[in-house]
Amino acid sequence: MPPAELTVRQVMELHPVVVPAGTPIQAVVTLMHDRRIGSVLVVEGTRLVGIFTERDLLRNVSDAVPGWRDYPVSRWMTATPHTVPPDIGWDDAVGRMHALRVRHLPVVEDDAVVGVISARLLMGRREEYLTRRVEESTRQLRQANDQLIARDGEVLHSLRTAGRLQTKIMLPPAPPTRACLKWALHFEPLDHLGGDYYDFAEEPGRLGFLIADASGHSIAAAMVAMMARFAFTQAAPKSDPAAVLGAMNERLLEVAEERFVTAFYSVLDEATGVLRYAAAGHPYPLHFHKATGEVTPLVAQGFLLGVIPGEVYAVRCRQLAPGDVVVFTTDGVSEARNEIGAMYGTDRLTECLRINGNQSAEALLWLLMESLHDFRGDTPFGDDVTMAVLAVGECGP
Repeated sequence: MPPAELTVRQVMELHPVVVPAGTPIQAVVTLMHDRRIGSVLVVEGTRLVGIFTERDLLRNVSDAVPGWRDYPVSRWMTATPHTVPPDIGWDDAVGRMHALRVRHLPVVEDDAVVGVISARLLMGRREEYLTRRVEESTRQLRQANDQLIARDGEVLHSLRTAGRLQTKIMLPPAPPTRACLKWALHFEPLDHLGGDYYDFAEEPGRLGFLIADASGHSIAAAMVAMMARFAFTQAAPKSDPAAVLGAMNERLLEVAEERFVTAFYSVLDEATGVLRYAAAGHPYPLHFHKATGEVTPLVAQGFLLGVIPGEVYAVRCRQLAPGDVVVFTTDGVSEARNEIGAMYGTDRLTECLRINGNQSAEALLWLLMESLHDFRGDTPFGDDVTMAVLAVGECGP
């Protein structure tokens, strides 16, 4: 079958996310973040009345007044959106999206919504389709394939060099030395370049730690992670985690375009053991309490960096005691999958930490990663993976 015969029905998302027109914008944005999607369809009953996309959010939020999070999504949605039937060709769908200057189109058949297509989905599915055809035609394209292999070798060499430079330039060579604090760190990008990033900030008597994750992976994510590093360097050191994240957010608004960054920043007072922290859409770190053997998350709410101007981040506090442990991760840990597609999740990480929390930082990191690898088996990671273990000792004055 020639490439032009690939239809929308073959590449569309079969189960689009649908919300009622009265759903608050904050609930819809949270849903889009949790599901990692760029659009939702808005309905009244079973009738399609609009579509709400990341572009609708970005277009309206800069001029919004306080209270906009409670607006119904119908207020900011694109009403009566353009639609496409499922049996038109892939090329026709791409042409329509280009002509209409949209990135998402509902797919309608017999007045019913049967799917949704996006520019990213179309390109991804098209690439998979063409890859299969190339594999089937290898003998006929051997000469071109040999040239591509040679070119890929050059690109791979360049990526390896860039990856080594990224690790050397972006990541601290070693944690700051403290007799009362022991760190163990694991950084494993999915490709040669990664979007994960961590860093330290020192002040007299205080130690700050940032862990961040730029959306996606490889070159584009690495560039955004580098921008996040520059933003953090300009914002830190500050003893107020919310101020640091707020400053990073404003800086990334200028440079991150449609990508975003999740982050968790904490500052430990070495004399009192009080950990002050704030989060921007990042997975919650886990706190092992030596006295009770319990594990609890460091919960903090805050929107992603680089999306909403003027976002205010809340500071929370946690008292750490000698023998306590805090484990920081990026979502590549919890979202790692095994051969049947199940995710590792937070519960397995929590249980492993609860059982092994009395180990040294290095030993605990090894056990946590071993648990992750045992669960995953031969299934490759789907994202960059970063884990940091902080073990607290006697830090008094």
